[in-house]
Amino acid sequence: MFTKILIANRGEIAARVAATCARLAIKTVAVYSDADATAKHVAACDEAIYIGGSSPKDSYLRWEKIIAAAKATGAQAIHPGYGFLSENEEFASACADAGLVFIGPPPSAIKAMGLKAESKQLMEKAGVPLVPGYHGSDQDAALLQREADRIGYPVLIKASAGGGGKGMRAVDRAEDFAQALASCKREAINSFGDDAVLIEKYVQRPRHIEIQVFGDTFGNYVYLFERDCSVQRRHQKVLEEAPAPGLSPELRQQMGDAAVAAARAVNYVGAGTVEFIVEQRDGGEMNFFFMEMNTRLQVEHPVTEAITGQDLVEWQLRVACGEPLPLKQDQLKITGHAIEARICAENPDNNFLPATGTLQVYGLPDCVTFECGVVRVDSGVREGDAISPFYDSMVAKLIVHGDTREQALARLDKALAHTHIVGLNTNVQFLRNVVQSRSFVQADLDTALIPREEAVLFKQEKVGLQLAVASAIAHTLLKEKADEARVTDRLAWLDPWARRDGWRSHGPSTRRFDYEFQGARHVVHMACEHDGSLSLEVAGERGAFAFVPLKQGIDVRCGDQRQIVSVYQKSDVAHVFTAQGATQIVAIDALAHAGDAQAEGGRLTAPMPGKVVSFAVKAGDKVTKGQPLALMDAMKMEHTIAAPSDGVVAELLYAPGDQVAEGAELLKLEVVL
Repeated sequence: MFTKILIANRGEIAARVAATCARLAIKTVAVYSDADATAKHVAACDEAIYIGGSSPKDSYLRWEKIIAAAKATGAQAIHPGYGFLSENEEFASACADAGLVFIGPPPSAIKAMGLKAESKQLMEKAGVPLVPGYHGSDQDAALLQREADRIGYPVLIKASAGGGGKGMRAVDRAEDFAQALASCKREAINSFGDDAVLIEKYVQRPRHIEIQVFGDTFGNYVYLFERDCSVQRRHQKVLEEAPAPGLSPELRQQMGDAAVAAARAVNYVGAGTVEFIVEQRDGGEMNFFFMEMNTRLQVEHPVTEAITGQDLVEWQLRVACGEPLPLKQDQLKITGHAIEARICAENPDNNFLPATGTLQVYGLPDCVTFECGVVRVDSGVREGDAISPFYDSMVAKLIVHGDTREQALARLDKALAHTHIVGLNTNVQFLRNVVQSRSFVQADLDTALIPREEAVLFKQEKVGLQLAVASAIAHTLLKEKADEARVTDRLAWLDPWARRDGWRSHGPSTRRFDYEFQGARHVVHMACEHDGSLSLEVAGERGAFAFVPLKQGIDVRCGDQRQIVSVYQKSDVAHVFTAQGATQIVAIDALAHAGDAQAEGGRLTAPMPGKVVSFAVKAGDKVTKGQPLALMDAMKMEHTIAAPSDGVVAELLYAPGDQVAEGAELLKLEVVL
């Protein structure tokens, strides 16, 4: 076994690999950029080497610096994680040339499977089923349009060198093809340095099911069953589970055998994932087609670890140092059900716009490692860390395991309820909405689940006004009591009138609170009776109010409702977390806001740091509400800036290619009233 390895990655996967290495007494070397100087993965390793600027092209993609760091620290091997250089044939070859072991497949396998078009030709020869499509090298736009017309709409344009949903567009009509192709090619060249694409028939009601495979240097191959990754947004996975619901043992074996055949066709070594698109037909019939092979460890590998009881990183290490596979096919068994939720810094209610900011609060559910089962969190950040615009928006992965899918679902929802993040937008509540949706509960799965369940997934306020107000006031009163405790304790024995508990000799005392909740302003009155009991008047309704501080949270009673809540006050915003969901409520200083003016109109600003790709208008153009005005690239994804109202473009303030900060005004729009 190796004694020291370098981890050529960052975030949660670097911390994940370091954890297995620590258990196996293997020393680890981290690499880090300017943005990651104090990152969790740096602290998780035994040594750390600085490799450059915050942008990946200046650091994590500079393989010559990474190899130099490995040699300087005496590392014997390099683990690439996923993303960055994990599927880079040139990097894998350079490791071998430098006398280092690349903990992954041989360069020839990466090359064979790295380009989707060529890999599909290989799979056709190996007898693996393929989706009808065009996988040729001729990338003439007119030819691609003709091929799409021949295949028949809807079609899917996919970056040949890509992954992670980048450089991918579904096209329903011939007249939309050219624009979608141009967008795919831009995104592909930015993400992979290669704008070649392939065209495939877009399968109706598709499920995305992938098979985990492993090979060793002795010619042994196994598959560690399947993962269903059908729940997706922007062609990127949101929830993954294993085993795939409703998959028969016969189909599981057919898909497993096909995945092994794919691995054998390229003499694969190490961990790989063969991805299939599964067509669902009336009557329950399923047909599967090869999509691609990812020649690395997958983000969702923990669900496979949970149902098999195996550490896939340990398998990678053992195979890379020349050992045979730890188990044979007949020794692998499925135990229970596992689900993984990707917690991302993004705003689902705003087209999943990625978010940046500081993790002011980062509270996670109690968890244990996968050796024990139940709940696991893989995270590359800590409270106080910043989510920057330079890398992927994923904050953590929450993995649960249960005896049945129903039990795993219940555990996942409870674990998400105990995930408290303050400081930036996240998809935690959205994930809870998905997990509770009819389609997901009933395992009615396909890649259109999110748009199909749109009505119950987006803009869902789970915490009512009354509970939000009661929670915020309870937190405020407890804080005031704590702040004043020292003064009260010192003075009360001298002067009972020094106490600030609201007592009066006659009549109840009242106190006014002003809040903004869900865009509306509310005046709330709290009354304190002679006996010390409290009541709240909210939106014209009065009810009893009581609260008790707990070791974790506050037991709040308001009217007929009683909930244990957690409240985090940041400036004038109270972030309230309950068993049903989370919300925010803003405290208003009535005097300070008495003269507020109307918000400024006509400004169009960057929603986050990024690069201006293009403008669709010029100064003097008339535009209508919702019309695309500009295109930005941020966190490796393109974002359209649309007109908020009818108007006339007064001025463009940037040029294509310019880097802009969050909140930068991109153009001026004269609003037409």
